[in-house]
Amino acid sequence: MEAITINVGQQIRALREQQGLSLRALAERCGLSMNAISLIERGENSPTVSSLHLLALALNVPITAFFEAKQEQTVVFVAPEMRLRSETGGILLESLGLGLRDQQLEPFLLTVNPGANNLDQPISHPGEELVYCFEGEIVYYVAGQAYRLTAGYSLLFQATQTHCFHNDTTEIARLMLVFQAAQGIHLARPLHLTSVASSVIASRG
Repeated sequence: MEAITINVGQQIRALREQQGLSLRALAERCGLSMNAISLIERGENSPTVSSLHLLALALNVPITAFFEAKQEQTVVFVAPEMRLRSETGGILLESLGLGLRDQQLEPFLLTVNPGANNLDQPISHPGEELVYCFEGEIVYYVAGQAYRLTAGYSLLFQATQTHCFHNDTTEIARLMLVFQAAQGIHLARPLHLTSVASSVIASRG
């Protein structure tokens, strides 16, 4: 099986039209030009990670709304060859799972080629963001502060701060990005901590 390349432009156009927005109105909301949005919608240009965030904010939807989700599920199992993907400017974004009912976590695999970056489009969005580098090296900028990530390093921050990245090396960098919505009650962390604590107590007994 081959990886599925999604034309996110079709999704963006559908969402725009559902909300009764013209190209001009959406452009004014997100700060992108009408021509740039038109090219994206027609599939003639793939949106950058920054552009996806800007469009998601303007349309008031999560970034996962731009990737096809056939139905709401309680479990999402994704084989590597079936990841939904979008690629532009030496940056490949692959969804690691979407389609849960009321989904709050948005996990992605980000592959950044040498020299690729989104420095010209620093972004901010509601919620929190986790970045984990498992291959190569990349510089992540948060609120103007530079953080160099190498394999095994992670970065967690409030995503309302402006952020961007740059692979200033000669090797490919691969990262896991997890975006978390600003709304909702978060039970995962205490449940996992309780589970770990229980396991430690059991092993000691």
